[in-house]
Amino acid sequence: MNAVPSAAAFDPPARPLRPRRNPSQAPRGAHKSDTVPPPFPWATDRRATVHSLDHLLSQNIREITGEAQCKRCEASHIISYDLVSKFNEVAAFIRARKHLLHDRAPADWMSPAFPDCGSCGQPNSMRPVVAAKKRSINWLFMLLGQTLGCCTLDQLKYFCKHTRNHRTGAKDRVLYLTYLGLCKQLDPTGPFDR
Repeated sequence: MNAVPSAAAFDPPARPLRPRRNPSQAPRGAHKSDTVPPPFPWATDRRATVHSLDHLLSQNIREITGEAQCKRCEASHIISYDLVSKFNEVAAFIRARKHLLHDRAPADWMSPAFPDCGSCGQPNSMRPVVAAKKRSINWLFMLLGQTLGCCTLDQLKYFCKHTRNHRTGAKDRVLYLTYLGLCKQLDPTGPFDR
C-alpha cells in the first residue's frame, strides 16, 4: 500500500527573514558624510540645514540671495529677499492655516508664482535655479520665495531624509514637511511641529 505524503512535504523551504531596514539609514554601499562644505553663508555644514534666524541676524545676514532664470528668454538674475519680512510672511501663513492644511501643501506652494523677468518683461517667469547637486540647493532662498514646489519629489525627499522627517507619500505631503522643517530650523520655538 502506498503511503500518502504529508502536507509538510509540499511546503517550500522556509526562507530566513531579513531584518527590516531602518528608513532613516543611508543606502547600502558608499556612505556619504552628513557634513558638507556650507554652500551658502546661511547654510550649516549639515546637509539640508540652515542656521536659525537668531544666528543669521547675529551674523548680520539680513538678505538671502539666489539665482533665477527666465523661462522665456533664459536671462539669469540674482534675486534678493529680506530675511525677516519674507520669513514672517511664510510663518504667518502657516500659523493662520496650519489646521486647515491637513499635512498637505496648498496649491500656491505646489505651483508657485514667480517674479516677472526684468529683461524681456515676461510675467511669472523668473524660476529659481535649482542646483544639480542636492547638497547645494539654496533651501532658504526657495523657502522665502515660496518656490520649493519647483523641487522634484526626489529633491524634497532628500531634504526630509537629512532632517529625519518621514519622506514617503505624495509630493504635496513631502513639500508640506519641507516647509515646516525649514521654518523649524529658522525658529525652533515656533508652531512648526507636525
